[in-house]
Amino acid sequence: MAAPRRDTNRDADRDRDTERDTRGIVDPAEFLARVDFRRPEPAEPLRRHVEHYWLIDWDLSEPYVSHVVPHPAVHIVFQQFEGQDPFVEFAGIQLGLFTQKLEGRGRVCGIKFRPGAFHPFAPRHPVSDWTGRRLPLTEVLPAARNNLDSVLTPPDETDRVAALDTFLLGLAPAPDPRADRATALVELIRTDRTIRRVADFAHAQGMTVRAMQRLFSTYVGVGPKWIILRYRIHEALEHAESTPSTDWATLAADLGYADQAHLIRDFTTTVGVPPTAYAQSNH
Repeated sequence: MAAPRRDTNRDADRDRDTERDTRGIVDPAEFLARVDFRRPEPAEPLRRHVEHYWLIDWDLSEPYVSHVVPHPAVHIVFQQFEGQDPFVEFAGIQLGLFTQKLEGRGRVCGIKFRPGAFHPFAPRHPVSDWTGRRLPLTEVLPAARNNLDSVLTPPDETDRVAALDTFLLGLAPAPDPRADRATALVELIRTDRTIRRVADFAHAQGMTVRAMQRLFSTYVGVGPKWIILRYRIHEALEHAESTPSTDWATLAADLGYADQAHLIRDFTTTVGVPPTAYAQSNH
């Protein structure tokens, strides 16, 4: 199936808004200074499944190591590193800090799925089967075997995005209301800071804790408690980057932590340095 025709003016405006979002990237200013990074959106029919694409090109005179605090999302990643054959991976949700060394020249074209929205593409497996793992794509999607050569080769970015659209549209997943439900629940956690306890959240949604945990295991790949904590760290990371004088005790309370010590512990465990040290290094 060919990719639908795009409204280029509308998509360009939306793409610029998407590209401004650097949540989860450790030291985003340094990252953006080292690589050419874009986040175009997919064609309209794919947006219920895909949050955005992400394209990276680099030409480095010295190696650079990037770090990302992962989102609760799975990815398909087309990769071309200098001196290596191109390859395509499926990346389940990474639980710890994701680190990638870049050197020489290269290109990556990635697909970031909305939390809960990948399962219809591979409905025989719970997404939790792939959590913390990176696999050749054909081990997860055997039907994609004949569609892997067209994404990395086009020199023009528009053509690469169109190739990603065509690739996904050709997989044609069946509608799944439970996937839509899981995606909506994760979005509520992301946007509503008052959601702090899984039991309260499940009750408010008319679900038992066990039913919510089963839904998240099957469709998202991690539990709701992990997602609540991860979005807290993303917000703390943004504060550390933008406001070096952050009152960490107040922020800890705002994010639902019992005290400042708990926030500092989670931040340090996830990012690798305490929030005050991270904030100072960025300013």
